[in-house]
Order: sequence, then structure tokens, then C-alpha cells
Amino acid sequence: MTSQQKAYLYGLGAVLAWSTVATAFKISLQHLSPAQLVLYASTFSLLSLLSILAWQGRLGELLPALRQHWRRSLLLGAVNPFVYYLILFQAYDLLPAQEAQALNYTWALTMTLLAIPVLKQKPRPQDALAALVCYAGVLVIATRGQPLALEFSNLAGVGYALASTVLWAGYWLFNTRDRREPVLGLTLNFLFALPLAWLWCLWRGELGAVAWQGIAGAAYVGALEMGFTFALWLAAMKLTGSTARIANLIFLSPLLSLLLIYLLIGEQILPSTLNGLALILGGLILQKIPLPHRTASGG
Repeated sequence: MTSQQKAYLYGLGAVLAWSTVATAFKISLQHLSPAQLVLYASTFSLLSLLSILAWQGRLGELLPALRQHWRRSLLLGAVNPFVYYLILFQAYDLLPAQEAQALNYTWALTMTLLAIPVLKQKPRPQDALAALVCYAGVLVIATRGQPLALEFSNLAGVGYALASTVLWAGYWLFNTRDRREPVLGLTLNFLFALPLAWLWCLWRGELGAVAWQGIAGAAYVGALEMGFTFALWLAAMKLTGSTARIANLIFLSPLLSLLLIYLLIGEQILPSTLNGLALILGGLILQKIPLPHRTASGG
């Protein structure tokens, strides 16, 4: 098997895993509060990341990295996973899974827009057009096909979903300046986020006994969404000869996710969700297509 074939295999594995998480979020939230899901999923994610480091024979690097990067790890860990997943799970708690997962896909566009002030990148005309198309899709989903009426199905849920995209995009933009090795850095983030999640649940009185189904769901979410799948995707990106080929696999995820939401949760997929998602994905594709350069003569 060639390196590119391995990259496709790892990339598809990551996409398949990510396609299940909307369903896993919704099922887990039937037994846990958003704060409890953050706490238990973060615990299992940390365990999975420590297992990866142990398998790589790199656990000895953890303590020196902790001493050197504890401030950055505390800051980034507070953003992701703690605050990001707290807000994302709140969105899934308030919205149907199909709507929350579709809105979450606008993070790629949010990252492009945030890169303008954060990284001082020059905006392109197609970015503005892509934004209009994507957020038209958001409006269609949020109003369930009645965008002109501006009557939102759940305004708070939509707000949480869009806020989560800002946090996720901002986290990865600031992460571009992070000198830590990715798996090691993510492990440190979770190491600092876990006490924050525990204190939050303690303050809210949510440290009582929970159903085993909630723990099982949190274990799945923590290991796949937050831990192992990240390493799988990272391996795919390292092995590929074309980052774009692997990155484009992510467009399979929302369609597979909707299928699982229908089959496993029983949500009837609304036409407004499909139409809005088509606009969001269309905007993201438009963002990737380079516009033709005009010549000096205007041809």
C-alpha cells in the first residue's frame, strides 16, 4: 500500500468516525447534561491521548512539555475542549441533531473570516460571496425553510451553534503559532481542561451518579471525536502528497451524518436542512475554487 493509499484509508476512517458524533452527542445528552458530557468525554479523551503517547513511547516527553508550556496549555485547554464543547453540547441539547451538525460546518468559513483580522490575511471577493451563500444556508436551517419570516426554530440553540464555530475557528488560528507537537499539545490541553470541567460541574451540582448509558456515550465521544480520530486525521495529513485531496474527504461527513441521524435517532430529515446544508457546502466549495485572474487589458 502506497503512502497516498494509506492517507486515504486514515482520512476515510476519520471522516467515518466524525460522521457518527452528531448521533452520539444527541444520544449521550439524553442521559447527561452538557457539562457532564464535557467532563466525562474529556476524561476518556485524555486517556485515549495518553494511550497514543504510550504506544509511541513518548510519555516521558509529557512532564518536560508541561513545565515549558503550562501557560499556553491552560489557555488553549480552557478554550478547547472546555468552553468549546460546553457551548457545542448546549447547541445539541436545544436543537435537533440534523440542524446542530449542519450549522457546525460553517466553522471553515468562520476561520477564513477570522483570519483577516487575526492573521492579517487579505480578504478575497470570493470569500464574501461564500459567506453570503453559507449564511443563507444557516438562515434556511434556522428558520426551517421560512427565511423571509425570520421566525427561528430555536434562536438560543442557533446562537450556541454559531458561537461554537467562532471558538473552534479561533482556537485553530491561534494554534498556528503553537510550537508544541500536535498530539502532545492536545494531551496537555485536556490535562488542564479536565479540572475546569470538574469544578464547573461541582459549582452546578452535577457531580452525582449518572446512568451507564451516559458514561458509555461519553467514552465513545471522548475517544473518537476528541482523541483518537484527531491522531488518525493527523496521520493522513502527514502521509498524503496532496493536502487538498484529503481535506475534501470531509465533505462526505455531513451526508453520512444525516443518514445516521435518521437511522439511529429517528429524526425525520427536513427539506430545509437538506437545502440549507447544500448552500453551506456550496459556499465552502466556492471558497476553495480559485477565481480567474484578470489580465491588464481586462480580458
